[in-house]
Parts: sequence; C-alpha cells; structure tokens
Amino acid sequence: MIDLYYWTTPNGHKISLFLEESGLPYRILPINIGKGEQFAPEFLKIAPNNRIPAIVDHAPVDGGEPIAIFESGAILLYLADKIGRFIPQDLRGRNAALQWLFWQMGGLGPMAGQNHHFVQYAPEKLPYAMERYIKETARLYAVLDKHLAGRDFIAGEGAGEYSIADMASYPWIVPHERQQQNLADFPNLKRWFEAIAARPATQRAYARAAEVNSGAKPSVNEESRKLLFGQDAQTIRQAGS
Repeated sequence: MIDLYYWTTPNGHKISLFLEESGLPYRILPINIGKGEQFAPEFLKIAPNNRIPAIVDHAPVDGGEPIAIFESGAILLYLADKIGRFIPQDLRGRNAALQWLFWQMGGLGPMAGQNHHFVQYAPEKLPYAMERYIKETARLYAVLDKHLAGRDFIAGEGAGEYSIADMASYPWIVPHERQQQNLADFPNLKRWFEAIAARPATQRAYARAAEVNSGAKPSVNEESRKLLFGQDAQTIRQAGS
C-alpha cells in the first residue's frame, strides 16, 4: 500500500497519474495547503520541506520498514524503479527520460509556477514579472513542442514510450489558459497533450482530484496567502513546534 500525501496541484497530480497507470494500491491522505496542514508535525516527518506530494511505501522492494519519499521527481523515479515500468530500461532511454524529468523539475514547473503566482495570485500586478514568466513559459512550451515532432511521447526510441517524463510535464500543461498560452501555437505539444488527456488513468486521476477538492478555480484569501507565499526561515524554525 502506498500512502499518498496529496493536494490538487500539478505536482500532486504527477503522482496520482503514476499510481492510476500502475495499478499499485494506494490511498490519498489530503494535505490542504491553503489551511496550513503541510506544517503538521506528522507530515513534516515525511516531507521536511513542507511541500506536497510525499509518499510512504508500506511494501518496499527490500522487504524492510516503510519508506518515506518527498519531492515529486524523486517519487516518480522511486515508483518507476519499484515496478520496472514507465522508465526505459536501456541506458540511453533511461537517461533521456531522466533529462526531461529534470527539465520539468528545474524549468517547466518553477517557471510556470511563477507565471501562476504573478498572473493569478500576486496582490499587485507587476507587468515586468508577468511578461517575464509568460514569455519563459512560452519558450519552454516551444522546447517541448520541438522535441515532440515525430514522437508520441517524450522519452524512448522512435515514437517513444509513455514514461515518468510525460507524467511530470502533463499536469503543468493542463492550466495552459491560466498561463496565457494557446496550445494551437504548439501543434506537437497539443497532439501529445490530448493523447494523454484521453488515457483512462489520466481521467481517473483527475476524477480523484475533483473528489478531494471540489473547487473549480483556485481561491486564495489573505490567510492562505500568508501560508502559501509568506514563508521564510522563521516559518521553518517554528514548523511542527
């Protein structure tokens, strides 16, 4: 059994996508980040960076004690290695998948996240910041669009094979309209996006998200704004105390 500590964000969706595809038994333990549940002592023992997602695997392959993993990219790699699926098994294919996984972790996710912040959540509209991250999001979309020319999926030989590289990137493309992006400008990316959206496991994962959080649009009030965007070193020192 996998315990998935989860909220309905792109990073959370990555792991539910994998778990639905794999068929591994799991249960969702919601962590409402807008209410500060990420600072609970029990959660911080699993995820010291006070971020979702995190997992606890109660049946690790070494047969030992349950193992806790935080950081979405590390979780995807752990789970793929656990079942020997969704990551190419050859040297070159595996490294291609890892490069694009890290591309998402270091590029698409953070830049689109800043896009979300300055366009959707910032109390003051800052044209420079908004333009900066909208343009960088577009650049990253173009990088992936170019890579997907003649490919069904991000990693693997020829047309490629569905992998953790796709699972990592897809949830960050879902909110493309909020990111001020038009998928019609990226035809290869659009084809890839629509193919993943049609997968039964993708539909199940997002249905689970709707069960966890029925809010159709993100809502940030003054209290949640402080929790989400007002953290500093003192936040960490006091967390869990």
